Amino acid sequence: MTTQTTAPETPETPSAPSTGASSSGLFGIPAATGRALAAGGSVLTIVATFLAWTWTSEFPGDLTVYGYPGGLQVLVLIGAVLTTLLTLATYDVKALGWLVPAGGDAAVKFAALATFATAWYTVISISVELGGVVNLEPGGYVVAVTSLAALVGALALPFERPEPDPIDPDSTGWENFRHSLGQGWNTTKAAFAAESPRPVGKLPSYAEILIIVAALALGLTVFTYGIGTEYDELFVGFLILAGLGFAALNKAGLIAHVSQITARHQNITVFGAFIAAALFPFTQTDDQYATLGVYILIFATVALGLNIVVGLAGLLDLGYVAFLGVGAYAASLVSGSPNSPFHVHFPFWAAVIIGALASLVFGVLIGAPTLRLRGDYLAIVTLGFGEIFRITANNLDGTSGPDLTNGSNGVASIPNLDILGFDFGAVHDIAGFSIGRFANYFFLMLIITAVVVLVFRRSGNSRIGRAWVAIREDETAALAMGINGFRVKLIAFAVGASLAGLAGTVQAHVTYTVTPEQYLFAGPIPPNSAFLLAAVVLGGMGTIAGPLIGAALLFLIPNKLQFLGDYQLFAFGVALILLMRFRPEGLIPNRRRQLEFHEEAEAPAVLGKTGA
Repeated sequence: MTTQTTAPETPETPSAPSTGASSSGLFGIPAATGRALAAGGSVLTIVATFLAWTWTSEFPGDLTVYGYPGGLQVLVLIGAVLTTLLTLATYDVKALGWLVPAGGDAAVKFAALATFATAWYTVISISVELGGVVNLEPGGYVVAVTSLAALVGALALPFERPEPDPIDPDSTGWENFRHSLGQGWNTTKAAFAAESPRPVGKLPSYAEILIIVAALALGLTVFTYGIGTEYDELFVGFLILAGLGFAALNKAGLIAHVSQITARHQNITVFGAFIAAALFPFTQTDDQYATLGVYILIFATVALGLNIVVGLAGLLDLGYVAFLGVGAYAASLVSGSPNSPFHVHFPFWAAVIIGALASLVFGVLIGAPTLRLRGDYLAIVTLGFGEIFRITANNLDGTSGPDLTNGSNGVASIPNLDILGFDFGAVHDIAGFSIGRFANYFFLMLIITAVVVLVFRRSGNSRIGRAWVAIREDETAALAMGINGFRVKLIAFAVGASLAGLAGTVQAHVTYTVTPEQYLFAGPIPPNSAFLLAAVVLGGMGTIAGPLIGAALLFLIPNKLQFLGDYQLFAFGVALILLMRFRPEGLIPNRRRQLEFHEEAEAPAVLGKTGA
């Protein structure tokens, strides 16, 4: 009792132990020892990547060579170098201070985890595929030990532990177990938490532009490497390293700094992004991956159109893929296909206009009687429209209805485009590079994507765009302020539909054939309505980059995970659930939505018309 009434000791007594607890790591290792262990382990991991990990070349990537990393060894090497640099930055090395504007401890933990996970995935894969650990060479054992040592050292770095919640003495054993699990989870989250990065200082314009160029070049390199992975094990290792490595850079504050710089030069960033995308076909030796590139652009463009409806106006549309189908069918019927009942061959510019207008008309016809509905009721109606379109296109075969779409066989043999004498179906030599058919359509689709991005930016920053956001946030309040809700929502529906139809006109020529089964609500192959909506939500509603990145991931990852067979969609669904659990605002979030999901985040200094 006397110690509690002594004035000078009252603040000192609780503060001393709490400080000691807050400065400890997940392991009972002194901070200096843990930091040295992380640095030493990552350096030795770099050395281990130059050793042979297995004795036979039967494992993909040929990990049998000394002095020359290959395959998954390269990924482990990149992770170890990143861990080493971040760890040295925490030693206040002056030349590396710019790497950790938000502090380096959390970033070191993620980087060490990325290196450990990639290394151990490789070692386990070798053991499983070749029949046991006996197939490992000394380098395999070394990298397993050194990467583990680096991770243990990183997890020993100090962090501020959360205050434990009091335990109810009347709780049951199960409730106490749940309480301890919750406390452990909160402690783990705190261990990987980082401080807010310091604001980036004003740099010379040329320096900031060089940073933007470097960021875009890095993005192009990562995308090109990921899309060009030659075997399944390498792609899985790439996903592990890319995901955790991005988290490390984000915790270090580098992503926030680059975002601040790009926000100062938005036009230059957008222009540079399209230049980087245009360079993609020149990084390929054949047309194989340009095929994925053009389909990703089609998928991403349609997702960006849906983002107007869902992200800006807040209208849940579950049948949006039907507008893509309307544009594709309209263009195919006037583009010279022998299956077309009209037997006409319009130039591409006319087919584009017809496809976009047809989708716009259908958008208005469907939206006019249904947009007075809200929420789930609107979603059910749009879902019905999507199915009605597919069934109708299936029945217009001359037997169940008029002979217009050739039924389930679709409109086939759609000729390649020929614009101003440029044959999109032929191989062309540009600056010594051979550009094939799909690369030609990739460039055309890139131009259309630029048009859609321009429409999205201009409409989002306009008066109608502000009205969309007002309707999304609170339709009742928007109506009370004098906004014509029905008119505003109908415009959003029409604009989104016409943009989908625009992409559909190119899709018809890329695929040669347009069939009803390409436009399902859900299926293993995008684009379909479920994947389009997932791309918008996954990438970040209301943003430009979000749906583009989300669409690229949703198209690329299932394509590369085909080796999972029947478990492909299961693994994909689990990944989406985890992402929505831990990052519900999306990969590239609108700042306003980020504040809705994370109330503890700092409020932005300035809120724009569609977010930050």
